[in-house]
Amino acid sequence: MLRTDSVSMRFGGLTAVADFNVQIEKNEIVGLIGPNGAGKTTAFNTITGVYKPTEGKIFFKGKDVTGAKPHHITEMGIARTFQNIRLFKDMNVLENVLVATHLRMDVGVFASTFHLPGYLRKEKQAREFAMELLESVGLTNQTEESAISLPYGKQRRLEIVRALATKPSLLLLDEPAAGMNPQETLELMDFIVGIRDRFDLTILLIEHHMQVVMGVCSRMYVLDYGITIAHGNPSEIQANPKVIEAYLGVD
Repeated sequence: MLRTDSVSMRFGGLTAVADFNVQIEKNEIVGLIGPNGAGKTTAFNTITGVYKPTEGKIFFKGKDVTGAKPHHITEMGIARTFQNIRLFKDMNVLENVLVATHLRMDVGVFASTFHLPGYLRKEKQAREFAMELLESVGLTNQTEESAISLPYGKQRRLEIVRALATKPSLLLLDEPAAGMNPQETLELMDFIVGIRDRFDLTILLIEHHMQVVMGVCSRMYVLDYGITIAHGNPSEIQANPKVIEAYLGVD
């Protein structure tokens, strides 16, 4: 589903990510972990087209997507959420999701301007799909509320739903458990596995909450100062001396 080939990202003299190699198979849930400043979000940004890698290649479903623009990346089937929630503040809950459905609406400017039957039919289908997604996270009773008025945990879920509305095959989640209480965190774990199965997704997630990573990921990669220091299943990562040193230091 996704493969990076020796991807590096430098900003002037600072190397944020060096020689990053990851391979993710269809329907896997894979974690990308590491201390603050390790280069995790920069890696996400190269995959999603925010940055063009200084070196290396990125392949999605076997196609070279290196340096493609973010909207083209999304059209290809890669969606993401952000470390800092980025909902549309002036839109309600339903509108935030409807915006994303327009990516897949094959309707011309003329038809949408004059609300022709073809446009109205597509708009109805988009609204039904958006409501189906909102129902999956228990937000159908809050569709008319301002998105930013929702509790923090529900804002996180709404952002994930908005990403799902683009109908991705690869979903990148950047710290989805950030700011959640213990109960919300447990619910999130079930939610991530559930959307993987329901929507036939492959998921790559950044997360500092180890309970989430160890609970849902089959494999994980560990970055430290932009360098991959470990790769393996949860048990292997927990016992890896380099990972322990990166998180806890040494005497």
